[in-house]
Amino acid sequence: MIIGCHVGMSSPEYLLGSCKEATSYNANTFMFYTGAPQNSIRTDLKYLKIEEARQYLKEHNIDIENVVVHAPYLINLANCEDVEKLNLSMNLLDTEVKRTLAIGTKYLVLHPGCSLKADKNVAIKQVSNCLNTIIDNNPGIVILIETMAGKGSEIGINFNEIKTIIDGVNNKDAIGVCLDTCHINDAGYDLTKIDDLLDEFDNIIGLNKLKVCHINDSKNERGAHKDRHENIGYGTIGFDNLCSFIYNKRLEGKIFILETPWVQCVRKDVYQYVAYPPYKFEIEMIRNRKFNENLEKDIDELYNK
Repeated sequence: MIIGCHVGMSSPEYLLGSCKEATSYNANTFMFYTGAPQNSIRTDLKYLKIEEARQYLKEHNIDIENVVVHAPYLINLANCEDVEKLNLSMNLLDTEVKRTLAIGTKYLVLHPGCSLKADKNVAIKQVSNCLNTIIDNNPGIVILIETMAGKGSEIGINFNEIKTIIDGVNNKDAIGVCLDTCHINDAGYDLTKIDDLLDEFDNIIGLNKLKVCHINDSKNERGAHKDRHENIGYGTIGFDNLCSFIYNKRLEGKIFILETPWVQCVRKDVYQYVAYPPYKFEIEMIRNRKFNENLEKDIDELYNK
């Protein structure tokens, strides 16, 4: 199983630090942002310790091609109203693609954007056209359109919309899908019927296009269109349903990434709540197919020894 989680990347170790964080959770892959997702400020590649990170991954038998980059939230290729902001999105996406390829991985997860006040069909066509420009200028990249929950004017909130984006991309080898379990639950898909769900995805898009899955439980009931992640087994999707999804034979070889929330525990030396990452325990849960009902306690014991 190729399974990991979202990790940070910061000074002084940058990408090498990301690798070390991932292995501390017993992960064999990870996802990261090449800079803050809320802005366009980026540290020069020469400082990211890329070669050291590649060597570390090799020593730990982790294939760098399974490592995933997530594009910044600022990017909105569906903005048909503001040419200047669209150009900023294009420039930022082009930068992220080049950074992804320079690091040595190929998968870049992208939120398809929001149509704002524009017609959705027009916005979707614009996304495809923008992707064609980016892909033509950056051979080797594979941009993965993420399934969205349906907040506001988001596009990509169902398999048909994502299929339309893919249909408009000329180089089909350079486009794929990242399926987020929380997002599709909140968009209205039923994760209690995994085979029906995968049948629908396969019939509309094709499972060969599914490269990465974000594994998250949801705080919301199905169809809520809210996008609020929950820890594995602690939400409305449930542990058994998430495991049935992950262990479905048709998803063998896919990359699974956790984006679940950090858990609040009382830090005993200062007597205040501090958030700690749950990934070591959630990955263990998934690998063992055994729900941990003492997640908060175990996290507290690990980080507050």
